[in-house]
Amino acid sequence: MTVSRLRRALLAASAAAVALPVLAQPAAAPAEVRIGFQKGTAILVLARKQQLIEQRLKALGVGSVKWVEFSFGPPMLEAMGAGAVDLGSVGDTPPIFAQAGGSPLVYVAATPSSQHAVLVPPGSTIRTLADLKGKRVAFGKGSSAHNVAVKALALAGLTLKDVEPLYLSPADATAAFNGGKLDAWVVWDPYVAIAERHYGARAIADTSDKRLASASYYLASRDFATRYPQLLQAVLDEIGKLTQRSTQRRDELAAVAAEATGIDRATWQTVFARAEVSFGPVTPANVLQQQELADSFFAQGVIPRRIKVADAVWTPPAP
Repeated sequence: MTVSRLRRALLAASAAAVALPVLAQPAAAPAEVRIGFQKGTAILVLARKQQLIEQRLKALGVGSVKWVEFSFGPPMLEAMGAGAVDLGSVGDTPPIFAQAGGSPLVYVAATPSSQHAVLVPPGSTIRTLADLKGKRVAFGKGSSAHNVAVKALALAGLTLKDVEPLYLSPADATAAFNGGKLDAWVVWDPYVAIAERHYGARAIADTSDKRLASASYYLASRDFATRYPQLLQAVLDEIGKLTQRSTQRRDELAAVAAEATGIDRATWQTVFARAEVSFGPVTPANVLQQQELADSFFAQGVIPRRIKVADAVWTPPAP
């Protein structure tokens, strides 16, 4: 073979090699999986106590699970968007703000929200949602209570422009509510149950009214979901199985939540007696509900841009 023919043969072989498909290799398991949680999310608190996720992931090569506590949803999703947390559970509103802000997060599962309520102090003259006009109404900005506040006001023909909104974390709102500095407080269980049982609060509306009800969601960072879909599915499997078992063991959830939070067991029993306990994939109905919320928030100037919720829904790996 001449030198020129040899060169042509080598070039052809090289081109053929380049044209061969490169098979993607699954990423090696991370040394640590980081899960965000709130003490009031009893399913995750119970999973942590029983080490269910640790056991499942250890068999898949994960060295450890780190549990990172947050007081409510928005700070958790900020941490997730910054790469400090891999997955966690929040209400319906934080993901809307996160996606509108460009955070690379994905919805991975759905679960019913805990009960929310519009509370007023004992002795308040406020009786109806219409009475909130011009009043000081507190809720966590970007939290699920934000959504409930908007929906509740709309039932009375009001918007946030008709009240004085005060954006307070649950801890700060508790102090302000008990200190007489609020006319109303929109919040979720167990804060609702605590305020009713211990502070004499009165609910003028709550999410037993299906017009105010919504879902909560498990979310993951897009990077984690993309690189480790099997690990993510394993975590969700364990949460789903635990949730199913817990539907008939609500006293156990109350005991675990009481131990984790220091809130009395009777309060937690009230919470779980009225809670819907279930877990499943994100459905088209969930996506539609979230899209309606996002569109409403954009129309009211609550978020800065339109978003398409479906773009942030994770597709699980094939079995």
